[in-house]
Amino acid sequence: MNADELPTLRDELQAHGLWANKGLGQHFLLDLNITRRIAKTAGDLTGSRVIEVGPGPGGLTRALLEAGAHVVAIEKDARFIPLLEPLIEWSAGRLRIVQGDALEADEEALLQEQWSEGGRAAIISNLPYNVGTPLLVKWLKAGPWRGDMILMFQKEVAQRIVAKPGSDAYGRLAVLAQARCTARLEFTVGPRAFTPPPKIASAIVRLTDRADPYPHLDALERVTAAAFGQRRKMLRSALRSLTPEAEALLAAAELRPTARAEEIDQAGFRRLAEAWRARS
Repeated sequence: MNADELPTLRDELQAHGLWANKGLGQHFLLDLNITRRIAKTAGDLTGSRVIEVGPGPGGLTRALLEAGAHVVAIEKDARFIPLLEPLIEWSAGRLRIVQGDALEADEEALLQEQWSEGGRAAIISNLPYNVGTPLLVKWLKAGPWRGDMILMFQKEVAQRIVAKPGSDAYGRLAVLAQARCTARLEFTVGPRAFTPPPKIASAIVRLTDRADPYPHLDALERVTAAAFGQRRKMLRSALRSLTPEAEALLAAAELRPTARAEEIDQAGFRRLAEAWRARS
């Protein structure tokens, strides 16, 4: 099957009188060459299960279906359901459309409804800008149903996800993401690829499960929120918002009280989270 045989996305949007909703962080990616490249980043999708969030008019959805995936698409904006529905027949039933808010969705239940045996699914999405970060944190906490993630973010957010200690972009998001996954920035997409063009570039990040994922992400959220909440301060000061015994906590984690958050690597934050859990 070839997505080029379908009406163009631009024609479909014009025919339905649709436009991007800035309040929902919508920017449409209409270039099938780019959406195919995103799908290709995931590897061979033949027969694979994929969750897509925010399909909009269906540019990435077309590429995923063309690549042979079975797709559960979660779309909050009901205006786009009529544009997506013809893809069900075109793909011989490999698309299920769910109208709703992805932040509230129970993806594991959706997978079990679609496939009685459940199983794992990749998450491949051009994420709405205004919910990209909370969705990522939600999926980092997900159970064994969640496979690899290939996600598009604003470039600045993508750089924060893949950042290393000591860099300006390194912060809470990098620590949380890399506690569960290896994160790699695959490629960038310029503003002109979108309709309407956003003010900044976007980037695709691939997140693959680590062999040693840290299990207590809630604890890691608490300690990183405190540590990076006042990132210019030494940890002995920054962590006082978490506990009055900040120096004892740092000693238990074998971290220098004069260090700053951006100096602490993944192992250091894991020790800090464990030390905090032991005292909570």
